[in-house]
Amino acid sequence: MEDYGGSDDECYYSDDRESLEGLENEESDFHWVPAKGPTTKIITKESLLAAQREDLRRVMELLSLREHHARTLLIHYRWDVERLLAVFVEKGKSYLFTEAGVTVVEQLDIDLPLTLSSTIMCDICMEDVLGNKTTRMDCGHCFCNDCWTEHFIVKINEGQSRRIRCMAHKCNAICDEAIVRNLVSKKHPDLAEKFDRFLLESYIEDNKMVKWCPSTPHCGNAIRIEEDECCEVECSCSLQFCFSCLSEAHSPCSCLMWELWSKKCRDESETVNWITVHTKPCPKCHKPVEKNGGCNLVSCICGQSFCWLCGGATGRDHTWSRISGHSCGRYKEDREKKTERAKQDLYRYMHYHNRYKAHTDSSKLESKLKETILEKVSISEEKESRLRDFSWVTNGLYRLFRSRRVLSYSYPFAFYMFGEELFKDEMTVEEREIKQNLFEDQQQQLESNVEKLSKFLEEPFEQYTDDKVMEIRMQVINLSTITDNLCKKM
Repeated sequence: MEDYGGSDDECYYSDDRESLEGLENEESDFHWVPAKGPTTKIITKESLLAAQREDLRRVMELLSLREHHARTLLIHYRWDVERLLAVFVEKGKSYLFTEAGVTVVEQLDIDLPLTLSSTIMCDICMEDVLGNKTTRMDCGHCFCNDCWTEHFIVKINEGQSRRIRCMAHKCNAICDEAIVRNLVSKKHPDLAEKFDRFLLESYIEDNKMVKWCPSTPHCGNAIRIEEDECCEVECSCSLQFCFSCLSEAHSPCSCLMWELWSKKCRDESETVNWITVHTKPCPKCHKPVEKNGGCNLVSCICGQSFCWLCGGATGRDHTWSRISGHSCGRYKEDREKKTERAKQDLYRYMHYHNRYKAHTDSSKLESKLKETILEKVSISEEKESRLRDFSWVTNGLYRLFRSRRVLSYSYPFAFYMFGEELFKDEMTVEEREIKQNLFEDQQQQLESNVEKLSKFLEEPFEQYTDDKVMEIRMQVINLSTITDNLCKKM
């Protein structure tokens, strides 16, 4: 199991006490991750079994249980060892076992094997079966092996293999996984393998502190966090994602903000808003009509003419020489307010969306810099100069990517934080204005420094003298630290 530190929220930022020398001497690995932040671990396919067995071992030792009982308890408590132990301390072993369906019978005769000569009637198939053809579970219920096998096969195919209950009426005991594996493998070896895989993967599927990396195609890794499940993490495959909602890393947006923003950008809500602002419905067929000339007498493709000013159909009662029953010049406050509000909402959305998209596009273009920069570093290292360490370049590039992403997502954050959709009643108008001004000041400073950092990293430093390279190096180190701190403050 590989240790891997730092949530994405924390990875943006350096410690305020961080020195320039400290930044300069960081490892040159492109996927550098600061040590600061909640501890995370990457669980590979190979280390999954070991990670699961570690938790099993803890529970088995603390509660003096067999492995399948410990697994049953952990699956019920979603592999949260601390919560399991807290329930044990607060409510006792009896409550703990009953809730999870664990039955530990102390009677010795239950563990004794049935003799070859003895027979028992199976209450499922109602047949008399030899003792060695039956199996008794920990709960004491005994049925023939054929009935048990069929029961297990059905449950595994239904996807319930993690918690297969006893067949007896109203018995909540969970069957011993070793017995399930043994009986099923005799008839369906492939199904027994499936059963083992389900048990192994339950460590991830049922564990709120462990989740599969959402990479496509799947890298096969899972991420385990040690503290808060509401954080952002990075897999060894380089994918950065939100541990809570498994979407792309979206700080400073909350999961709800990002969900709403993604939907807003994806669906046709703003197209509808544009139609509301720039078109009017035909009074006959009700299709939206856009005016493409100066004349306020417009015609729909259905043949109907109508007045653009009021939307009324023109004809016998409404002509430009005679108006019957109403006047286009009369002010209708509700309609005007609705149209004006739609315009304001559209312009506000366009303001934030344009800036969000501009930084997202910049980030995509800058991601292509990696190969160019590494090539420039390679050329510089081959030159005969006193400069040998170019880790500041890759570290600066890495921080540029992260800062650019934070900057990009700061616009949907501001759209919802200072709008009326989510936090209308959370702040007064004055408080909102003050907080928005402070946030936008930080946003503007970050924007300015990110652009400067991008500019310096694009410099052809492989062609420069050592003194000029040293100057660029100090600028990149300074700007990397500044952008970290600005992200933190934002």
